Amino acid sequence: MATLTYVYADQTAVLGPLATFAEPHSYDLCEEHAQRMSAPRGWEVLRLAPDPHSTAPSSDDLLALADAVREAARPVPRQESDGQAVEVGRRGHLRVLRSLDQ
Repeated sequence: MATLTYVYADQTAVLGPLATFAEPHSYDLCEEHAQRMSAPRGWEVLRLAPDPHSTAPSSDDLLALADAVREAARPVPRQESDGQAVEVGRRGHLRVLRSLDQ
């Protein structure tokens, strides 16, 4: 994947690593189209090679992933709603309640 950016004032097309945010005059391309891309006649094409160290997951990415897994695995504490039922399960925004009268 690559991001193509046109710089109209300089008549330049820049093909570089996939951008992390949207920008006017920028287009994300698959690998095949990035390799075959050509610019209008008279334009210059700059192909920027990605930094191999920036494409690997960083320690920040790995820590964020580990924190998300820990949060998802944390058990949901059972809560009493109004003294008549207790939460026994949860799926998304839905709760399963069991009556205390049984």
